[in-house]
Amino acid sequence: MGGKAYKVVEKLAEVLELPKDIILDISKIIVIGTDSFTIENHKGIVTYCDNKISINTGIGVITIIGKDLIIKSILEEEIIIKGQLSSIEF
Repeated sequence: MGGKAYKVVEKLAEVLELPKDIILDISKIIVIGTDSFTIENHKGIVTYCDNKISINTGIGVITIIGKDLIIKSILEEEIIIKGQLSSIEF
């Protein structure tokens, strides 16, 4: 979606009080402390190992770096990651 079209859709979602994350195909990220990470509206896993997990999203790849990372749950729209999170890269 082009920059101008994106802005129009964003404004429309705001006026109609629609959830922007779904309308604009962007991800919602929830970080709880340093041991839990949830991402909604993902496009799949790019890489997975115990110290680095990369997830594809509508705006690019998000990489979670830490220790003892595991995917606790993976659903069509949501991934829950547990472990010692140290950083998140966009």
